[in-house]
Amino acid sequence: MSQIGAPRGRTCSRSPRSRTLRSVATLTSAVLAVTVLAGCSSGDEADEAPAAAQDNAPAARDRVADGGTLRWAVDALPTTLNTFQADADGTTARIAGAVLPALYTLDERGRPRLNPDYLESAQVVETEPKQVVLYKLNQQAVWSDGREIGAPDFVAQWRALSGRDTAYWTARNSGYERIEKIERGKNDLEVRVTFAKPYADWQSLFTPLYPKQVMGSPNSFNDGARTTLKATAGPFLLKTIDRKSGDVTLARNPRWWGQSAKLDTVVLKAVPRADRATALAAGTLDLAEIDRSAAERIALALRDARAGRNGAQAAAAHGPGAAITPSKALKSWALAHGSDDDKAAEVKAARKKNQEAIARYASAQDALAKYVVRKSLEPAYTQLSLNGESGPLADERVRRAVARAINRQELAESVLGPLGLPAKPPGSHLALAGQAAYADSSDALGGQDTKEAQALLADAGWVPGGALQKPAGTKAGSEAEKEAEKKAAEKAKEKGKGEKAEGSTGAEKAEGSTDAKKKGSDTASDEGLYIVGDDKPGDRRAVPAPVIGANGPESGTDVLAPAPAAARESAALLARAEALDTGTGSGARAAQSVAKPDRGVAGAYAPRGTAAPVTAPEAGKALGKDGKALSLRFVLPSGPGSESLRAVGDRIVRMLDAVGIRTEVTKVSDDSFFKDHVASGDYDLALYSWPASAFPATDARPIFAKPEPASDGSLLVEQNYSRVGTDRIDQLFDQAAGTLDEEEARDLVRQADARIWAAAGSIPLYQRPQLVAARADLVNAGAWGLAAPRYQDIGFKKPESSKGAERNR
Repeated sequence: MSQIGAPRGRTCSRSPRSRTLRSVATLTSAVLAVTVLAGCSSGDEADEAPAAAQDNAPAARDRVADGGTLRWAVDALPTTLNTFQADADGTTARIAGAVLPALYTLDERGRPRLNPDYLESAQVVETEPKQVVLYKLNQQAVWSDGREIGAPDFVAQWRALSGRDTAYWTARNSGYERIEKIERGKNDLEVRVTFAKPYADWQSLFTPLYPKQVMGSPNSFNDGARTTLKATAGPFLLKTIDRKSGDVTLARNPRWWGQSAKLDTVVLKAVPRADRATALAAGTLDLAEIDRSAAERIALALRDARAGRNGAQAAAAHGPGAAITPSKALKSWALAHGSDDDKAAEVKAARKKNQEAIARYASAQDALAKYVVRKSLEPAYTQLSLNGESGPLADERVRRAVARAINRQELAESVLGPLGLPAKPPGSHLALAGQAAYADSSDALGGQDTKEAQALLADAGWVPGGALQKPAGTKAGSEAEKEAEKKAAEKAKEKGKGEKAEGSTGAEKAEGSTDAKKKGSDTASDEGLYIVGDDKPGDRRAVPAPVIGANGPESGTDVLAPAPAAARESAALLARAEALDTGTGSGARAAQSVAKPDRGVAGAYAPRGTAAPVTAPEAGKALGKDGKALSLRFVLPSGPGSESLRAVGDRIVRMLDAVGIRTEVTKVSDDSFFKDHVASGDYDLALYSWPASAFPATDARPIFAKPEPASDGSLLVEQNYSRVGTDRIDQLFDQAAGTLDEEEARDLVRQADARIWAAAGSIPLYQRPQLVAARADLVNAGAWGLAAPRYQDIGFKKPESSKGAERNR
C-alpha cells in the first residue's frame, strides 16, 4: 500500500500490470516503506479520532519569520527523482512534495483535500455512459519554465503510466490503466478525463504531477528524471544534489503563485538514523526523525536544563562520570601519582580518556537541550507476517493458532507505553483510526486465547509427542530396510542394468537403504495442508468467525495507507499477475505447485513439511505431527535501530512457546532482511511495517492479492509477502475500486479486511511511533501524524518584541 503524507522510504508495487525492474526495497527503521500519493475520496468523517494527534508546533504564518535554512535529515540521497520508478524512496517523495504539484493533500485525519494552489475544482460531471472527471486548474499555476500547467501534462503522465507502452519502466500504474481518453475542456485550464470503467479512487491520480518534459518519452522517464527535473511547480525549486556532501538543496521558487515559502532554503541531509543523535549534538541538524534512545537523551537534557544543571553536572549525574565515586576518584589519583611508573602511566591514560568522554557528553547534553521531541503515531503499522506458502503455516488452522497465541495489547503497550503514546492495537489492515474506512474487524479472527490456540493446533494434527510418532504405514527396523532393498533390486531389474540385488555387498545394501530413506524423506507431502477458501466435504478445520458484512480496519506501508509506490521483487523471484483469477481456490492452492529449494536450514520448509530437528529430551514435550516437530523460522533484522523490533520478536517467541509452538530465531543484516528473506519467501514469521492508505481499494490490493502460479513455475505474489489470499478478497477490492458510491466502497473495503483477518496471513500489532527532534524555535514541523507537510509554512518562530513579551506576561 502506500503511505499517507510524506513517504517513509520504501517502494512497493501497486498494480498487477506494473513492470518489474529490480529488487529495491530496503530496511528503514524496520519498516518496509514506500512512496505514497496524498489524496483520497472525501467521504464522511470516521467515527473515531486519530489514535494520536499531530505534534508539529502549529503557528500562524504571521508568527513565522521570513528567511532561514532548514537542515532536515533523510535516510539517504535519492537514487531517482521519479516517484513512479521502482527504486523511488522516502527522499524521492519528500522532494516531490516540495517541488511538484499535488492536486490533493491529506489533512490531520488522513482525508484528501483539494489543493487550491493547483485546482479551482475537480468533480465527476458524468457517470453515464462513462465516468468523466472535469479538472479546472488554477489560472496562475505554471511550471518553473513559465509554461502553464495543463492538459498536455495530464496526457503525458497517463500515457507513461497506463501500462500500454512497456518501454516505460514504471513501478505503479493503478488507475491510469482505467482511463480511456483525456481531452482539453472549454479552454486550456480545463481537463476532461474519461474512464473506460468506473474508478472510485480517481482522486489518487496525477499526484504528484510531472511535466510533459519528464513523462513525454521513455528515455526522459527512465533515465532523465533520475538525477534532475527539467521543470518543477512547487513552493520550492530543486537547486542542487551534492552526492559528495550528501545534501539536496531546495530553494524558494520565485515563480510560485501561492503563499510564499517562509524559508529561503531546505537542505535535506543524508544522515543514518544511528548517527542522528551525534549530528543533533553537533548542531548540524534542525529536524530529524529519531529512535527512542535519542529521544531519551534529549528528554534528559531538557530536564537538566530546567533544573539548572549544565552539561558537566549532567555528565556527573547520569553520564560517563556517574560511576565515579569519591573513593574511586581518590584511588585513581593515588595510582596515577604512585611509585609504579607503568601502573601510573596506564591509569593516567584511562583518566584522560574518561575525562574526554565526560567532556563530550557534557557538550552534547548542553547542545541537545536546544531541541524538543515532537511525537505522534506514524501513518503505518507493524505486523507479524505468516508465510503461508508451505510448511505448517500453509494450514489456516496453524496460522490462526499463532494469531490467537499473541497478545497484541501487550505488544503495543511494550512499544508505545514508555513513550506516552496511545497503545491500542490497530483493528484494520486497510486503514488507521481516524480514517473514513477504519473499522475494527479483528473479531473475524479473535483475540488472544491460549486454549483456542491449542485446540486449533490439535485439530490440525499437531499434538504433544507427535515428533516421535511415525507416519502411518511406516515399517520399522530391518523390515523397512529389506523392503527398500527389494524395491531397489526390482527397479534395477526393470531398467535392465544387469545388476543383481542378491550379489550386493553389505555396504552396497546399506547405501541403497539409506538412499531410499533420503528419497522418502525428501518427498513433499500435502498431508495437513488446508487450502484457504477451498472447502471440501469431510474437511476438519476450525470454522472462522463470520466475516461477510463485517467491518475491519487495516493499514497498509506504511506501504499501505496512502497509495504506496511499488517495490518490485526481482523478476526471477516474483513476477506480476496480469488479471484477477476467477477460480475458487486460495493463494495457498497456488503455492502447492511451487516447490521451494531446500536451503538446508531448519524451518525453511523446502520441501513442504520439513521440520526443524528436535533433541530427544524435548521431543516428548514439543508439538509434532507424523514424526515432524512444529518449529517456525522467525527472521528478524539485526542492525542498529531495530532493537525495538527484536524486543517485540522476543515477546512473540515467549507467547508462542506458551502454546507449544517452537521458533528458530534467525537474525540477518538489514540489507538482506527484506530482499533475501521477506520478498523471496525465505521465512515463516517476520516483522515489518506497512503504511496506511487513503485509497485502500487501489493500494492495498497488491498487498493482499491471491498469489498465482506463473508459466515458469514461480509464484506471482505482487506485494503479498505472506502469500495468503483468496478470490473473494480480490473481488471485494475490485468492487470497491469500481463503485462511485463512497459509502458502498467503504463497506466493501471493510468486508475485505474482515476476510483478511480470518485468513490470518498477517497480524497488525501496533501503530508505529513517530519521534521527531526539532529545534525549539522551529514551527509547523515535526510529527505530522496522518497529515501531509505544508512546506511553505515551515519556518522559525519570530522572536517576540519586548512589548509583545510584556503583553504575554
